[in-house]
Amino acid sequence: MLYHLLHPLAGEIGVFNVFRYITFRTGAATLTALFLAFVLGPPLIRALSRLNVGQPIREIGPAHQAKAGTPTMGGLLILLSLGVSVLLWSELDNRWIWIALGVTVGYGVLGFIDDYRKVTRGNSAGLAGRWKLVWQCLIALVVATAIYMDPSFDKELAVPFFKDFTPNLGLLYVPVAAFIIVGASNAVNLTDGLDGLAIGPVMIAGATFLVLSYAAGHAGIADYLLIKGVPGSGQLAIFCGALVGGGLGFLWFNTYPAQLFMGDVGALALGGALGTIAVVIRQEILLAVVGGIFVIEALSVIIQVFWFKLTGNRVFLMAPIHHHFEQLGWPEQKIVVRFWIISIILALVALSSLRLR
Repeated sequence: MLYHLLHPLAGEIGVFNVFRYITFRTGAATLTALFLAFVLGPPLIRALSRLNVGQPIREIGPAHQAKAGTPTMGGLLILLSLGVSVLLWSELDNRWIWIALGVTVGYGVLGFIDDYRKVTRGNSAGLAGRWKLVWQCLIALVVATAIYMDPSFDKELAVPFFKDFTPNLGLLYVPVAAFIIVGASNAVNLTDGLDGLAIGPVMIAGATFLVLSYAAGHAGIADYLLIKGVPGSGQLAIFCGALVGGGLGFLWFNTYPAQLFMGDVGALALGGALGTIAVVIRQEILLAVVGGIFVIEALSVIIQVFWFKLTGNRVFLMAPIHHHFEQLGWPEQKIVVRFWIISIILALVALSSLRLR
């Protein structure tokens, strides 16, 4: 919005020329989202507390009963900060921005319904898993189809480390892309189990995709790095910057001991947004590296369920895997910080791989 209002004035007032630079607007979007999160956080926490929107805690597993009643649906803080900042600083005629926002809002609404049912029923059983998955898949299929139909999209799958291996999936790209979006959304949701655990890797992944989005949207940089160029995708750097800023502001209130929990409204939306951005900028497989923590968390649940049904025994003391470490006696803060460190290492590995083709 500000771009469309102020950039045309650059001819008369030279300082407004900075609005043409994505780098400037990305930084501005990050700071705007951070500021909004700081401002909106305290009144949101008070409002949720008055409404008794407290997080139900499962009786099975690690002893977190002291956290019962902590306001949930804190993802609203991130989504509000993110949405306002993106609308202020991005080019509103860019279709990739609207696709990313559409997924974020769609999954956010789904997560809100799930959180609302948990709160009103007073237990951790929200929306039935099968219905949640059905709606996630429908939203993802619509988005994947919209991406597939874009004339500039070549339907080839980018494979890290292999310059000449780019299989053209054709129409099969739609279900593959939808699977990535749904998988990313659920993986982030599974990771959201300790104070600050999910938002740290989300911000690290967001910062990584900020760089990758800018590179994919710049023909010269994309050609130099041997990655697929996607016209207009540079605007997603602004989205990623706002995600990082909003996430950082949320972390101020979510750090141990948390004053506010993310809830499904945030976890589903942010995971879906990361998956969508990875699809748009053609870094679908690299997402598994950048978001390695999310992959590990999701795999731990799959392995646990599969092995228990097959043998009646458990591989982990408890899944997702962060609860396994809790059961081993690790302090919550140690698990969170070590998972963040692993996320940073994986992000560096992903960025370092760009020229290794």
